[in-house]
Amino acid sequence: MLYLMLSILCSVSVGVIFKIAGKNARRSTQLILCNYVVALLLCYLFFEPETNVAYLQDHWALYGALMVLLPSIFLFLAASVKHVGIVKTDAAQRLSLFIPILAAWLIFREAFNGWKILGLAVGFPALLLILSKKGEAGKSGRDWLYPAVVLLGFGIVDTLFKQVALLQKPGYTTSLFIIFAGALVVTFAVTVYEAVFQRKKIEPINFAYGLLIGIFNFGNILFYLKAHKAFAENPSTVFASMNMGVIVLGSLTGVFLFKEKLTFKNYIGIVLALLAIIFITLSQIFK
Repeated sequence: MLYLMLSILCSVSVGVIFKIAGKNARRSTQLILCNYVVALLLCYLFFEPETNVAYLQDHWALYGALMVLLPSIFLFLAASVKHVGIVKTDAAQRLSLFIPILAAWLIFREAFNGWKILGLAVGFPALLLILSKKGEAGKSGRDWLYPAVVLLGFGIVDTLFKQVALLQKPGYTTSLFIIFAGALVVTFAVTVYEAVFQRKKIEPINFAYGLLIGIFNFGNILFYLKAHKAFAENPSTVFASMNMGVIVLGSLTGVFLFKEKLTFKNYIGIVLALLAIIFITLSQIFK
């Protein structure tokens, strides 16, 4: 249970750091770059992956898509936390689990039971209620696009990672190392482009925040994998606790620490999101 709690804490901490960085740092790309430097180093130290270029050649399409998508979605995650707050961003990120579920149904023709259908039926109105907001002075009416892209993006990434987990070779942690390395290269190229052609300054404070994001981002992955190993006979416990824990802790952090304002509809949406995750979890137990 300790690993699970640490994973939840690390996940929410990433959003907290993005929130604070949004007020003090101006170059999200530089944050993401440093994040991948740290994550790559920690991945190498803790997981001891195989460094075989042949694996990249064998699965270049799958790896390549994730190398581009991961840093792109992180940029939208930072923008979402800045514009709509931690509560809605964390909820949208966790509700992204519906994308791989729909993919399993529509693409891979996986059979659905009643619990899974009920979870989807509750999840969609939950999403609409969470993203709904009253018009505020100085706020763009299109801010909801950021968490919407976060939901869609993380859903696609999760679907692709499920395909990575099915690979016979290499192991999952080696695949993770390869993907992090590629994401680092992509982010480095974008950072150089911004510095050379858009004259964006390299600011040390961005890398300081990026260092923290990298540590907590990797901690989330490390403790989540350890939690799954500890609960090997009951993975649904990890699945439910992780998603519900992030939504609850993220909501408490946003409301009490950053004074984020939520409407009654938003609170109803969060409750429905928790119910949806419970139903999805039951669908895994009672297959």
